[in-house]
Amino acid sequence: MEASFVIAKLITLVLSLLVAYLAYHGYRRNGQTAMLYVAAGFVFIGAGAICEGLIYLVFRTTIVSAALVQAAIVSSGMVLILASLTK
Repeated sequence: MEASFVIAKLITLVLSLLVAYLAYHGYRRNGQTAMLYVAAGFVFIGAGAICEGLIYLVFRTTIVSAALVQAAIVSSGMVLILASLTK
């Protein structure tokens, strides 16, 4: 894997986990359930950022199937964030 690709994925992971931490901290401070959904959503988005490469390398799948799993995980995170906006 190219180093620039790995660095970009790690930056995405760190930023999404930072947002998730801040949202969770907001949930603990104010008790708003919507912030908990935001935190969980960004954890899923962060996990989705790195899972494609890991699935491809560890399980020796095709890049298409790894991308499909990644899209499902990121989409789940987006659904959680959308759910937080509707509460």
